[in-house]
Amino acid sequence: MAQDGTSRQSAREDVRRAVLITEAHTSVEEQHRARVRKYLFIMSFRIPALVLAALAYAAWQNPWIAMAIVGASIPLPWMAVLIANDRPPRSDDEPSRYGWRAQNTTAIESSAHPVVTVDADVDETPTGEASTRAAVTAKRPGPVGT
Repeated sequence: MAQDGTSRQSAREDVRRAVLITEAHTSVEEQHRARVRKYLFIMSFRIPALVLAALAYAAWQNPWIAMAIVGASIPLPWMAVLIANDRPPRSDDEPSRYGWRAQNTTAIESSAHPVVTVDADVDETPTGEASTRAAVTAKRPGPVGT
């Protein structure tokens, strides 16, 4: 019975590790067929919208209603292409091929930079003329923000 119990346990582990077919990705052909169906479904509203615009103009003699219907049908091809070209969302186990990763860098540097201040001193020369002489001093402050 001990051997039988261990074989049942290993069989259960094998079942847990088995890959189910329902977890398999859809084939490229199936994805393409689904995208073509989406495109055709959206584009199937284009011609009826133009016919509806003609019927609305004939019924009410109001070009604004007809133009509104035509205007609503204008972005349909663009939307159909965007929706049909969309792929299924990525699964968590699918690798990302985009190489850049966000880094922990700050936008403002935190290292200390020298600060230069200019002080103007007035000196009198023997001729009595006053001249200005700039005194430049450099200071090294602490970290930014202190």
